[in-house]
Amino acid sequence: MKQRIQTAILALAIFIPFIVIGGLPFEIFVYFMATIALIELLRMRKVGKYSIPAIMSIIILWFLILPSHYGEDVLWLSKTEIVMLFAMLLLSYTVLLKNKFTFEDAGFIMLATVYVGMGFFYLMETRDGKELVGLMNIFYVLLVIWATDSGAYFFGRAIGKKKLWPMISPNKTIEGALGGILISIIVGVIYHIVTPFPHSLVIVIAVTILVSIFGQIGDLVESAFKRHYGVKDSGDILPGHGGMLDRLDSLLFVLPLLHFIRFFN
Repeated sequence: MKQRIQTAILALAIFIPFIVIGGLPFEIFVYFMATIALIELLRMRKVGKYSIPAIMSIIILWFLILPSHYGEDVLWLSKTEIVMLFAMLLLSYTVLLKNKFTFEDAGFIMLATVYVGMGFFYLMETRDGKELVGLMNIFYVLLVIWATDSGAYFFGRAIGKKKLWPMISPNKTIEGALGGILISIIVGVIYHIVTPFPHSLVIVIAVTILVSIFGQIGDLVESAFKRHYGVKDSGDILPGHGGMLDRLDSLLFVLPLLHFIRFFN
């Protein structure tokens, strides 16, 4: 526990300043985090980080997370066209290696790259809003996610009995999940009172519930990955806390959703 607390404090001491500073330093930091996260996912399936598919996926990842203020197109191609080109290259690679690199391998790498790439892209898009607004939006998401995690932990320990999804995450309970949602609503309402959103309180509560639910789904998805591939943590970059994906799995699910529903203007 002591190691986990020390690592959490150190991670926050590094992560928060980059969020506050914003701009190019933040973008470089996001590129670093995204690259580590993708490598962690590829390593789960035992895809070598120096293999041709891994190198291709990292390059495509860098294109996908390029902030929109640099322009919509990259190398005269839209991001959708780049993804399609990537799919074609991966499928061609299955032929070149005579199915030693399989269709399943190509599908996994494709999905992993898009999943990580779009999550981190929207992290930069959120911070890239109006200077103070973008910063406050990120803090809102972080606080709601942390409130959900803390609420789920304490409610689960105190009154948790019914397992939420034992095959995927045996320690999570339904009572804990509901407790996490409850604490997130309290935090979201307080945040809205202190730093008002351009939305009604009802909408903020509804969106906060959505953030809490999808944050927990993101966490379960990461647990499902690890359970399927037989690993305890996605990586070991954060001693006592696992890998980059272990810490940011909820964020990768929540941020795209908030942009899809146009909560962040």
